[in-house]
Amino acid sequence: MENKLQNDVPEEFSRKKIVPDVTVILISSIILAGTWIYTSGVTNRVGQQSANTLFNQENVSASELEEKVLPSKGVTLPVEWGDMGSQLVDKGVIDAGKLKDIYEKRNNFTDEYQKLLSGKNNGKLKITNKNSGYILNLLWAVGLANKNPILETGEMSDPSFGGAQSFASTGGWTVSDGDPMDHFSGHKFFNLTVEQQALVDKISRGIYRPCCGNSTHFPDCNHGMAMLGLLEMMAFQGVSEQDMWKTALVVNSYWFPNNYLAIAEYMGKKGVDWADVDPQEILGFDYSSSQGYKNIVSKTSGLRSQRGEGSGCGIDSSSSTKQEQQVGCGI
Repeated sequence: MENKLQNDVPEEFSRKKIVPDVTVILISSIILAGTWIYTSGVTNRVGQQSANTLFNQENVSASELEEKVLPSKGVTLPVEWGDMGSQLVDKGVIDAGKLKDIYEKRNNFTDEYQKLLSGKNNGKLKITNKNSGYILNLLWAVGLANKNPILETGEMSDPSFGGAQSFASTGGWTVSDGDPMDHFSGHKFFNLTVEQQALVDKISRGIYRPCCGNSTHFPDCNHGMAMLGLLEMMAFQGVSEQDMWKTALVVNSYWFPNNYLAIAEYMGKKGVDWADVDPQEILGFDYSSSQGYKNIVSKTSGLRSQRGEGSGCGIDSSSSTKQEQQVGCGI
């Protein structure tokens, strides 16, 4: 059978070697290569476009989130500043020259700052990304100096903690006339009623700050002391409890932007829009203390807003960026 098959093959084919046409193969290869290069290029462009689209979407989303948590136009607080700055200067709680010198060295003492420091008819306080540090310092002075039993009988004066003079909120206040302890709970700027004091006491126990694990009732750093001053002013001016909680969350967010952006993103992943969060819950230990915040972060991977774990506790210039607003414990 094998011989027959071989014999059936025409002689010219049986003796001829079948040699591939190199030219044809070369042309085919070029065509295939060109096709691969073209399709690969298209794929790469599509992939790059997809990546760019995702990046842009994330940027838009981040921008929208920041606008919700830290409105670029700022937030007007429900508290009249009036001549509070002048009172602080008159009592020596703030040495105007010392405070201005700090900001002028940074080329950052504005007309707004001067008016808040020495003006007589200031309206409601407005906090922004830019002035949040200055507002923090002014309210720090209020909390430090206003006579209040929270300072005199609370944790600040507990001998087991070494005395009130040993904390960042007292020893760190270096822009007063004389020793800061000369002004500690030393001036009665607000004559709070029993009900108003009870409200300040209640709310101060429920507001924490990401720089440490203490509540505002234990204002051992500038943020705690400033928040205490703000609560006293709001209670004295008749702001409702609900609005006090809301205002405290707004202010804490501007003071700790990185933390609250991360918390807002975390809540978003849980299906809760920032506008719908419960301020009292968010300001509590589980979210706003340093321990609570770290626990939130540990449960979440890839938080876009994880740019820091809280600010420090010192006098700050009004920084133009959120990162610069996070400062250390001192003037």
